[in-house]
Amino acid sequence: MSTTPLRFPRCAHLRASAEFQAVFGEGKRVSGAAFRLHVLLKTQATQTRLGVTVSKRVDKSAVGRNRLRRRAKEVFRLQRPTLPCGDYVVLAKPDAAKLDNAGVRAELVNLFERARRLPAPMRAETNAASALNPSNAPALNASTPNGTMPASDAPPRDATDH
Repeated sequence: MSTTPLRFPRCAHLRASAEFQAVFGEGKRVSGAAFRLHVLLKTQATQTRLGVTVSKRVDKSAVGRNRLRRRAKEVFRLQRPTLPCGDYVVLAKPDAAKLDNAGVRAELVNLFERARRLPAPMRAETNAASALNPSNAPALNASTPNGTMPASDAPPRDATDH
């Protein structure tokens, strides 16, 4: 049995409710006519993961909902090597049930292309680096600590002058 680089392994699935909620709460949204894509790009992410939600409002039958899930996963599987690392959630809208395979593929490829153009998350290394490496952090008792104003030549104010 050969393995291909386009596999969709279990580690690429979002499974826990907390993972979905993190993407919905902190991620960016890209919307189309039949799908909405939620994207949470993380600086420390090492892989691209997908979650798919298809509610009963989209299709009353489980067969129809599962067919949409499989279509979304297949499009993601093919797009996965080109996407930035992070978590993606595809949310199907009611119009998704009316699309054929080519329509689903076209809409999701468009959404993934738009997600690819989202700005990368900012790295917070400057604060983390100084917190983890005290030699880079400014000394508390240095003669001229960074970020302070130079001493003023004005005479000190008297507290009774108000």
